[in-house]
Amino acid sequence: MNKGVIIALISMGLAQAIKIPLHYQKTGKWKPEIFFQTGGMPSSHSAGVTSLTTYIALKRGFPTIDFALSLIYGLIVMYDAQGVRRQAGELTLKVNDLNELVDKINQDKSVKFTEKPPQKLKEVLGHEPEEVIGGAVFGVLTGALGYLLGKNDRKMSKFKL
Repeated sequence: MNKGVIIALISMGLAQAIKIPLHYQKTGKWKPEIFFQTGGMPSSHSAGVTSLTTYIALKRGFPTIDFALSLIYGLIVMYDAQGVRRQAGELTLKVNDLNELVDKINQDKSVKFTEKPPQKLKEVLGHEPEEVIGGAVFGVLTGALGYLLGKNDRKMSKFKL
């Protein structure tokens, strides 16, 4: 399999795993299910794209089309993680609050409400800017480490008989 892909996937998995002890440190609650949720510090989206971009930059060089594509794709992903997804998450919070307000209003009337209310939307926010930056820094570190570890493998393979 492509080493860049492996490094990006490992970076994303490690970023997700780090969220568990960070959440525990912040809240005192151990929640391993956070591994499978979006949002939080560090951004695994940012970690994945920046580790891949870093690996490509070190392996192929900055002036290559590979690096340019990875960089632009990564910037779009990080912008979306903290911009569009965050706004959608905040809108979800407002919609859920509106549903609760409508329920309170309906409770005060004697008219029977027969329509089943919609399920509450899942309240998952996108990332805060610092979570995106934290993921990006983590990704640069894992991308560089992945490249350096692979470089050592190449040097050792020259001596195999």
